[in-house]
Amino acid sequence: MHGPVVRTQRLVMEPIRREDSNDLFEAVVSQDSVMRWLATGRADSRSAAEAMCDDHVAHWARNGYGDFAVRDATSNAFLGRVGLRNRAGYGVDLGFAIHPRAQGRGIAAEAGRACLDLAFRRLKLPAVFAFVLPGNMASIAVLRRLGAQEAGTVRSSGLHCVRYRFDPTVYPAAEAPAVQGSDSDLRLHYAPGPGDREDTAALCDGRPDPFGINGLGLVWSDKEHTLTAFRDSRLVASTGLLVREMAFDGAPRRVAGLGSVLVHPAHRSRGIARTMISVAIEHAREAGAETVMLLCRPELVPLCTQLGWRHVFVPVTFRQPAGPRPCPLSTMTYDLADLPQPTVSVDLQGLPF
Repeated sequence: MHGPVVRTQRLVMEPIRREDSNDLFEAVVSQDSVMRWLATGRADSRSAAEAMCDDHVAHWARNGYGDFAVRDATSNAFLGRVGLRNRAGYGVDLGFAIHPRAQGRGIAAEAGRACLDLAFRRLKLPAVFAFVLPGNMASIAVLRRLGAQEAGTVRSSGLHCVRYRFDPTVYPAAEAPAVQGSDSDLRLHYAPGPGDREDTAALCDGRPDPFGINGLGLVWSDKEHTLTAFRDSRLVASTGLLVREMAFDGAPRRVAGLGSVLVHPAHRSRGIARTMISVAIEHAREAGAETVMLLCRPELVPLCTQLGWRHVFVPVTFRQPAGPRPCPLSTMTYDLADLPQPTVSVDLQGLPF
């Protein structure tokens, strides 16, 4: 999934590519007045700009959203980069870096509003954050203009930052920007409670055992949160999660159990599953989870590892009507609170998910 092309009144926004590194160097990396306010700090080489672009490309591939190259719709001049960055310990972060010559013209606010539209109206993220160095009054003014509320302070990349939060329930209504490209019609929906069994049947498309688990003879728990994905108003994917207290090495931990992502066969290999997982993690964070857990077949472990998950190698048990049972699937975790991996055992303290 390469990502959408977004057009606003004055701007064209495309996912950053490696080919944008020279423009990024000239507009951002070589500009001390811009870099002094970024967590990456000062940088002055074209190789640093190339590394940044490579990182942005990888982020898009991993999450289905990321940073955009922002250009003037009339002249095609590169104005900077604005986008959404997923940080495992903090959530999804709205960030921007605009060329000094383009500052003071509302470019960051216009591009930022388009990113929030992507976050809330298309991806259904539960929240978006921003992290600003205390003296960066220009960026703070942009965030407030976009509707962000101050939400304490944190240390990000070793720096003391003011944290801001965007809430979809108070996000101001605005005219939606035009979105083009092969991914422009993908929309996610969130709903509390378990998913619809008819939806699951439709996504299975006649396959009796899409996850390869029917032979295990397990009783599964219903989910508490459901995410579904649509293209052209057609259901193409779903997943769900539940949150409960589990035992890691005998100590309680609040864990979100993520159900396997189901994608219709006709829509596979487009990055939809990765986007669903990334967004589901943010709903787990919003629900107060400290760790997210996924039970999967062994052949999926390499893919999960690429997405930032860690393989659990200690015994894992869960409940069944006949009593406790060892987990026959691979267990993966995604840490949200900088907590250690288990070294002795994990007890799901309920049915698998």
